[in-house]
Amino acid sequence: MKNMKILITDFVHELLIDGLKANNFEVTYSPEIKLEETKKIIKDYCVVVINTKTVMDKDMIDKAKNLKLIVRLGSGLDIIDLNYAKKKNIIVKNTPKGNRNAVAEHALGLLLSLFNNINQSNFEVKNMIWNREDNRGIELDGKTIGIIGFGNTGSRFAKKLSGFDVEILAFDKYKQRFAENIRYVREVGMDSIFEECDIVSFHVPLTKETYHLFDLKFIDKFKKRFYLINTSRGKVVNTKDLILGLQKGKISGAVLDVLENEKINTYTDGELSMYKHLFGLKNVIVTPHIAGWTKESKLKIAELVLDEILINC
Repeated sequence: MKNMKILITDFVHELLIDGLKANNFEVTYSPEIKLEETKKIIKDYCVVVINTKTVMDKDMIDKAKNLKLIVRLGSGLDIIDLNYAKKKNIIVKNTPKGNRNAVAEHALGLLLSLFNNINQSNFEVKNMIWNREDNRGIELDGKTIGIIGFGNTGSRFAKKLSGFDVEILAFDKYKQRFAENIRYVREVGMDSIFEECDIVSFHVPLTKETYHLFDLKFIDKFKKRFYLINTSRGKVVNTKDLILGLQKGKISGAVLDVLENEKINTYTDGELSMYKHLFGLKNVIVTPHIAGWTKESKLKIAELVLDEILINC
């Protein structure tokens, strides 16, 4: 099926474009294309390569009259109507192995930054404030970390943590005996997460089941104060309840690479007030959904996307 037209709607490593052209595919590379423009032209393409900004819902799929394959840069499939794509005989592929290491490293980096007051003290020193005592840190040593979701990123995060003297608990609702041969991970139920953990890290997809999984009811089940890491999807965490948990002292701190609403120019007055409050907390670190955004992951994802297109086309 050569000479197929492929639309790429986000930034990719040139390896992908060169590889597709070398295999006689016709490539349109439009990394800054707007959603409405995509809707106008997608009917001309058999393959579309997308990231978070391109939502493949029923309306978009109906406009894609010739579409045979959707490839997602990265892991999350919540931007694709999977059932409708299947109904239309459209193949859907993602590339979670491409950025799992980047996400794991970022999660660890966020946690260490919070525990050691790196962001705060860096800001202070650059403003000519030399304050050692107030920036006394916390060590990971001896802590118990609960990983919720033990797929690509969850398992890789556990591997990164294995070099620290921590106890790693892992829960995955859809897997059993996944940690049998991993000596540094103890497979547990959620009751153990609530009972034992000092830190909890989410590595789950966004589904109806995980939407606002982290809410006040969830928070109140923890026996100890704990820290939150979320590098999965913003809507897994109820932001208002997170703030309440921080205010009540149930949550000692949070590091977030994702938010419920990442389109900051669309914030309502209520959202703006909520996020300003969250961002102003010293025990919260937020990054702009860049956990999987490394130079290495860009190359790895390009290689995986190229493989998927060559296999399926």
